[in-house]
Amino acid sequence: MTNMMALYSSENCIDCHRVRVVLAEKGINVEIIHVEQDRAATADLAELNPYGETPTLVDRDLTLYGTWVVTEYLDERYPHPPLMPVDPVSRAYLRLAMYRMFRDWIDAARIIETSGGEKKVAAARKQLREGIISSDDLFGVKPFLLSDELSLADCALVPLLWRLPAYDIDLTARQAPNAIKYMERMFARDSFKRSLTEVERILREGE
Repeated sequence: MTNMMALYSSENCIDCHRVRVVLAEKGINVEIIHVEQDRAATADLAELNPYGETPTLVDRDLTLYGTWVVTEYLDERYPHPPLMPVDPVSRAYLRLAMYRMFRDWIDAARIIETSGGEKKVAAARKQLREGIISSDDLFGVKPFLLSDELSLADCALVPLLWRLPAYDIDLTARQAPNAIKYMERMFARDSFKRSLTEVERILREGE
């Protein structure tokens, strides 16, 4: 390993993508190691992380894993631009929004990705689709998710929204006009484009 920060990542992993979005937004110089392309990285990962999972971040003598741990560390280690509000009340509200996002949406996405049985996948797909549609007003309140500035909540959510076609979830402008506009804005960001792997780009190929 060099002294450069390194991220052990997977090419199509929603958790890894969340970290890559944060790295891109902050313009952090990092070596991204895709474990699928490097057999030696798999052995390294087993030594660095007791769970052998991606994402795993190595910053000199520090090794971190757990997506929330990694993204909050990056925001504190590289405070500009900040991805969390300064005051504790606003931070708590944002963390609560992320908690609900994970319980209601990202957990459903994991079921779809792991194909945990036809009925469970169908129920998860319905939960995710209807949850986004019913929350459409939230996407129209401010330029970003519940905030005037980009936050860790956006960094967590946009990788999921990018994967909707792969989850066989189609949203129309009539059903979720604010969510559609939000996605268009977020997907157009240079930082988001830089966060994508080639495998992830294909998820929306032709759009």
